[in-house]
Order: sequence, then C-alpha cells, then structure tokens
Amino acid sequence: MIPPLPPSWQKVVGDQRDLPYFKALEQFVAQEQSAHEVFPPAEEIFTALELTPFQSIRLVILGQDPYPTPGHAHGLAFSVRPGVKPPGSLVNIFKELQADLGHAAPKRNGSLIPWAGQGVLLLNTVLTVRSGAPLSHRGKGWETFTDAVMRAVGERETPAIFVLWGAQAQAKAKGIDTGRHIILKSAHPSPLSARTGFFGSRPFSQVNQALQSLGQEAVGWKIDEATA
Repeated sequence: MIPPLPPSWQKVVGDQRDLPYFKALEQFVAQEQSAHEVFPPAEEIFTALELTPFQSIRLVILGQDPYPTPGHAHGLAFSVRPGVKPPGSLVNIFKELQADLGHAAPKRNGSLIPWAGQGVLLLNTVLTVRSGAPLSHRGKGWETFTDAVMRAVGERETPAIFVLWGAQAQAKAKGIDTGRHIILKSAHPSPLSARTGFFGSRPFSQVNQALQSLGQEAVGWKIDEATA
C-alpha cells in the first residue's frame, strides 16, 4: 500500500493519486509488498514530505531511490535510520561537509532528520525499492509523481534552492525558473563519481550563502553521533 499524503502536500499534489499512472503504481507497489520485502516500510514512504511540509521548504536535495539494504531506508534521500553506519554516498557527503565547513563526520549515525526539520526536502526520485535490488521500482510511476513535487516547488513564489547531484537529478530541473530559484549542480556523491566533481564542490557553504542572500537563516548542517 501507499499511505495518504501529508496534509500540506495533499493540497498541491493530491490530484496525482487520481491519475491512471498512480493507480497503476499503487497496484505495482501492493504486488511487490505482498511478494517481497520492500523499503522503506509503507508508513515511511512519504517521510520526506511529512518532515518537510510544502510551505517550509527552503531547499531540495534529490536522491535516486531508497537504500535496498535492510534497516537502512526510512524515506529520506541519502539518509539512513538513526544510529546506522553511513553507507558510501553518505560517507562522501560527510567528507565534503567536513572539508567545506569543518564539521566532523559522524561514524555511526547517518540520519539526516535534523536537516529535514530545517526546510531541507530530501526527496528521492523513486520512493520504494525491493530488498537487495537497486532501481527495481524505477520506471513504474514514481518519477512522474516526484516530477509533480518538483514542479509544485518550482511554481511557488517563494524562492527555493535546488541541489542537484548527478545527471539524473539535474534532468529533474527542467522547467524550474532560474530567475526566481537557485540551482546548484555537481557530480553525484557516489563512490563511483565523487572524485569527478563532487569533492571540492562546497555545496553546504554555497547553500548557506544563497540562503543569506535571500534573507534567510543558514542551515545547521552538523550531524552529531548522538542525534536521533
């Protein structure tokens, strides 16, 4: 099953659930959940939207699909459950955060919940995955839904910052008004690509400078070992 949308998002993308593609997506996800272990658990599919209401968004960071490893995915892009050792891409994100702002990288906590609570929408392009099978739910309809989410944020009068790591995320930026919003691009933090343009990109200080230029408070990026 796919749970109800959080109230603030129901108002802006709730109509997507009535469209044929979403009906087919719901059927596919239900079949997968009945036959396989699917991540994140159904009640956490919209965690990113729950923790970052539409009206509170200040920036968007796009991921690909949930971690397919048991105990990792909990509905936030790049984030793992509180207390879980950060996987490769997140390790590289923390390395760049340390190089950029000097914040020590946590070793045993990869939860980005504190970022979500500061208006950072941590949105995956695809919101579910079969256990042990990366990208197994790609092309089933989630991309259309997350396009609608991106479009809704892009149509707001309030400026937002879009942090797009890698070609797939950058393709989602089509149609965003760069006269009103700010787009920051770099390579993906994956171990396969981080050294080709992610390391040294300084996204965290760039975001805070952009927020300050918009008259907004900087994001507190530091993640502590004890954060839950």
